[in-house]
Amino acid sequence: MIETGAVVIGAGPVGLFQVFQLGLLEVPTQVIDTLPTAGGQCLELYPDKPLYDIPGTPATTGRQLAESLLQQIRPFGAQFHYSQQVSQIEKQPDGRFLVQTDRGTQLLAPVVIIAAGVGAFQPRRMKLDGIDAFEGHQLHYHAAPTEVAGKDLVVVGGDEAALQCALALADSDAKSVTLLHRRDVLQAPALAIAEMQMLIEAKRMRFMVGQVAGFEAPHAQLVALQVTDVDGAEHRLPIDQLSVFLGLSPKLGPVADWGLAMERKQLQVDTARFETSTPGIFAVGDINTYPGKQKLIVCGFHEATLAAYAAAPLVFPGKKIPFQYTTTSPRLHQLLGVL
Repeated sequence: MIETGAVVIGAGPVGLFQVFQLGLLEVPTQVIDTLPTAGGQCLELYPDKPLYDIPGTPATTGRQLAESLLQQIRPFGAQFHYSQQVSQIEKQPDGRFLVQTDRGTQLLAPVVIIAAGVGAFQPRRMKLDGIDAFEGHQLHYHAAPTEVAGKDLVVVGGDEAALQCALALADSDAKSVTLLHRRDVLQAPALAIAEMQMLIEAKRMRFMVGQVAGFEAPHAQLVALQVTDVDGAEHRLPIDQLSVFLGLSPKLGPVADWGLAMERKQLQVDTARFETSTPGIFAVGDINTYPGKQKLIVCGFHEATLAAYAAAPLVFPGKKIPFQYTTTSPRLHQLLGVL
């Protein structure tokens, strides 16, 4: 059981800025996200596409924005719980909320702030009857296998995450590493593709174009994939471990079961506090709705600021919450480490 001041659900740009605003008010914070890294939709869907509507920043990318926000909140020491989905929120007799995840993490806090964007990102699964029976031991979604020594490893996907996984495995003591994609074009940085070409020439990995049509699993053990190439020819690909990167899709998930007032799969909030229908639970960013709502990152930043000032008195009851400017406050300078 981890006791803290606030739990932020979602580590996208708005969730990260929420941590910053809470940090300025000295609220200790824990962050939960279903993805393995911070950045949310910006990092997963358009990491290298330019963003032009971030205040004071003529142009940036989803990746650069996430990195800047992480650097900005570093002084506050927020703890992150990645690759976890909140499964339950229960109000306790003392008024605090018990937040539990699908991996057994338990957090206790007087304030919960939901910054889940359009929902929890879930990996797209392979559409092969029976393949999910191997998930967790031979089949891994958006993750590298843990057992690699002397194994035949296959990575399915054509984005940067898939390529980086294959490159990392090529440096292991695996028997073989194959990157399988339905096209001969990868959506990845040029440097990573060049590294792949060098590893292919050195016979440390293989790139194969085709689609998985089936699999062989005698004795309930995955041993080979049946692959059809672009010319319709069939190939047998030996396999011990399979990592699949077919992209992510957002789903509302268990938020709908938390008893919060909703409208069209979004949480209703008031615009003075950005509090939901349950006192102590707030919602910021694309997950909320109110008259005049605009789904813009800059609007989420505004919502996070007001939510922090509304949440702080719940964390520190009876304490006066001063309004301070980062330009002039010695206390804020000390918190930020700029003295």
